[in-house]
Amino acid sequence: MDPLRSGQDVVRCTQCKDAVAPMYCEVCHIYLCYECVETHVADKSNVHKLVSLTQFLSSPKCPEHPTKQCELHCKQCVVPICSQCVISKTHKDHDVIDIMENSKMKKEVLRKDLQELEKFIFPNYQESSAFIKTQKADQLKNSQKLTSDLKKQGEALHKEIDAIIQSKQTEIDIMDSKHKTALDKQEDAIKHTITEIKQVIQDLKSLLDTSDVSLISKYQSMIGEFRKLPPKLKISLPQLNALKINREQLLKQFGSMTALYIETEERGYTVPSPGAESSTPDRPLLDIPQLITELDTKYDSLLCVSCLSDEEIWTSGNNAIMKLYNMNGELLRSVQTKSGNTPRDIAVTQSGGLVYAYCNDRSINLVSDTQIQTLITLRGWRPRSLCSTSSGDLLVTMTSDDYKQTKVVRFSGTTEKHNIQWDDQGKPLYSSGLNSKYLSENRNSDICVADYDAGAVVVVRAAGKLRFRYTGPPSTPGESFYPYRITTDSRANILTSDWYNHRIHIIDQDGHFLRFISNCGVHYPWGLCVDSKDNLFVAELNPGKVKKIQYYK
Repeated sequence: MDPLRSGQDVVRCTQCKDAVAPMYCEVCHIYLCYECVETHVADKSNVHKLVSLTQFLSSPKCPEHPTKQCELHCKQCVVPICSQCVISKTHKDHDVIDIMENSKMKKEVLRKDLQELEKFIFPNYQESSAFIKTQKADQLKNSQKLTSDLKKQGEALHKEIDAIIQSKQTEIDIMDSKHKTALDKQEDAIKHTITEIKQVIQDLKSLLDTSDVSLISKYQSMIGEFRKLPPKLKISLPQLNALKINREQLLKQFGSMTALYIETEERGYTVPSPGAESSTPDRPLLDIPQLITELDTKYDSLLCVSCLSDEEIWTSGNNAIMKLYNMNGELLRSVQTKSGNTPRDIAVTQSGGLVYAYCNDRSINLVSDTQIQTLITLRGWRPRSLCSTSSGDLLVTMTSDDYKQTKVVRFSGTTEKHNIQWDDQGKPLYSSGLNSKYLSENRNSDICVADYDAGAVVVVRAAGKLRFRYTGPPSTPGESFYPYRITTDSRANILTSDWYNHRIHIIDQDGHFLRFISNCGVHYPWGLCVDSKDNLFVAELNPGKVKKIQYYK
């Protein structure tokens, strides 16, 4: 039972001693029933102050004046006080309000805090916790892959070393055989001569002992032949000139691992409110963006552009040839698609490889050197656009074969990790239709999709929870908006090409409109990408030019 109501049930009127007292006079310090209130107030000998008994019982006792209830609240000291405190030294001239009014205001703050905790903060922490679990699984998988790759590289290196050792051993065996053959031949000749010498010695001894003049007269000396000693073999014995093992050189030959990069990024969220204004970014945008350079790609219709570096860009258009240009407009390389058909989209991976999607055969392909490898072949879905993430994953937007569903899928290598298709109410995040839904990963790991058919930029967190939909600047309500391609920059701002209106929208990471890029002669802007210095590359559909634009100071 509520202690205030319990107290009120037993408190009796001080005057009539009988009826329950729902009121209290803070001046006379007595309890009053409704009938006695009128009589009490009629007594003009004092200025009375009546409050409900509930308010009186709920108000704390004043620590400075124990006989007084705290009916006021001091804003400066943020404590309950009584009327006597107002004229005391401690709270004199302080701003005070009624304690019940303050309680009412505080409850409103409590209500808002509770709402924000339940609706925004707690779900965001839950999402972060879930994402950490995914990252841990990825970390374990990556560690196992690294160990496997290391073992394979070690085995390959051992195999090469064993092959080298075997080759050298074969050389030793051949040299041994030649050496032994030469020695055997020399040895055989000497043994033969020794046998002859022994026979001559035996014959000479017999002749010396004989008196047969006829035999002695037939003797012919061979001493001259025997004086010619056998030639000595001059053999240079081989040695192994072993090089000192250079650990650094060996490590280079073995290969290297990319460094682990961990960035703790400050995160927050925005509580939606009508007419919310965006804050000014740390790095100011140019009032008038500047055209730096313009390249002619020779495409009749230019569709895609992707930065390989600050000085080199990959492009693709309305044919099967993908072209790599430098900033001088020089064609560095041309690659034809495996199928001989126009790629749907291209993207540069973190390692500098080029991936492209081909819709008809449902394939995603990797170009490396002169080889083209099919990484992924989908079933029942067609790839529409690609994005290589900071973690090395691949994000793919795809539509079902009947074009009635659209989703975003995250791949780690060739393994499907995560699907993003529905919001919290089970409704589709993205529209259906033939048009591609191009996408980009933002610096805060949000996934940003330009949904042309819906006329919106749809932004979700990495785990797939909807953050916001941008449908155009609030200053131009109802105006047509045709977002086609999309990219993000180092400030986590989002840029999308509104091709039909010949302009590019810049919005911040929370969906607030910042400004347009509508100058620099931008005409039918299609593909977009941003280099490491936040220079924007715009692929114009016709007549196939790439414009490099500076939009930050």
